[in-house]
Amino acid sequence: MNRRKFIRDAALSSLVAGVAIPEFASASSSSSQTQSTAADNDNGRKHPLAITMWEFSWIERRWPGAGYEDWDQALDELVVRGYDAVRIDPFPHLLAADPHKTWTLQPEWNTQMWGSPDANRVVLLPGLFEFLGKCRQRGIVVGLSTWYRKDDADTRMTITGPEVLAANWIKTLDLISEAGFIDSILYTDLCNEWPGKDWAPFVKPSMTYGDWAKPESLEYMHKAIRLVREKYPKMPLLFSCAEDRPENYLEHDLSDFDLLDPHIWMVQQNDGEFYKLSEYGYERFDAKGYTNLSLKADDLYRARPEYWQKLLLDTIDRHAAVSHQMKMPLITTECWGIVDYKDWPLLKWDWVKDLCALGAQRAAWTGQWLAVATSNFCGPQFVGMWRDKAWHQQLTHAIRTAEIAPPLRQGRLYARL
Repeated sequence: MNRRKFIRDAALSSLVAGVAIPEFASASSSSSQTQSTAADNDNGRKHPLAITMWEFSWIERRWPGAGYEDWDQALDELVVRGYDAVRIDPFPHLLAADPHKTWTLQPEWNTQMWGSPDANRVVLLPGLFEFLGKCRQRGIVVGLSTWYRKDDADTRMTITGPEVLAANWIKTLDLISEAGFIDSILYTDLCNEWPGKDWAPFVKPSMTYGDWAKPESLEYMHKAIRLVREKYPKMPLLFSCAEDRPENYLEHDLSDFDLLDPHIWMVQQNDGEFYKLSEYGYERFDAKGYTNLSLKADDLYRARPEYWQKLLLDTIDRHAAVSHQMKMPLITTECWGIVDYKDWPLLKWDWVKDLCALGAQRAAWTGQWLAVATSNFCGPQFVGMWRDKAWHQQLTHAIRTAEIAPPLRQGRLYARL
């Protein structure tokens, strides 16, 4: 055995060794199970999916060396790493306007590795159908979400209310259904991190992250879900809300949601303590944030690893407890350690991977998650994370052999696993 690999794997396992499993959790499968194929079902019982987020990168990052220029290669590498689900943006507002148009997209940032760092052009059809077909050939199911990317005409601002938002999604699902791929869709998230100003600037009255529970937001979400559900009654639906305090979900009627997709990171706990100490401010077009992160993050984490790990575990357990009380399944597609990161001078992946391993396994062990991501860096453009195949395989095996809590073995989402 490779001694270095043995030490690394032992360290990974030690992160979760001895961690108490919450009372509501079902027992996870024995680690002695061999890695199985497809959904890792035994005797017909379903297990969680290992999901990754390819958001808008799947179609934007297709220039040479960007990671997705060859979908066959990218998807084959995803399968090798053990993943069986992917979350993408089908651009519903642009599909509904003109699915065959060449759209010019404006950059959301130039500091990050998701999407394009500069203006780009995409044609959505037939590319979306080609991608869905390649996923189906490999047994990969697809979760739909949207970041409402800005094009040169800012088409997203034509969404004047929930009726328009719903109509755009119905048109999107109609196109997918007519092409024969509706059974490949795991769920539909009507807006990423609703109603964050970056992804939903069209909402009136103006709202932003954390405002999902305002009466105007709740009314908007309920109406949009109702309209889409009238056409697609079997489709699991939600808005992935930006919420740091999961207990807030208990204070509102979300019975029309089929699942929650909480985005959970250690760095956002204690009011963003880790990022504040490392002087990182989510800079989108300014390199100073990554300069500060490069100089401070590694030392900051290594000075108190148990403290940062506990912050992560505590918030995962709180989300699981809320899910248990609501009888609402969870998926998490953006997680577990740090929000923004990339291959960069002085930025090391080892502690990030340790936190992600801790979070992914903890979430899977609770039994409350029906799909679990290993990070929001699980794509070929994040070379330092992507190239460690054994790390991915160990975690996706743990996810896909975990048990789902018995109360969650029903419903629209469970039926599509």
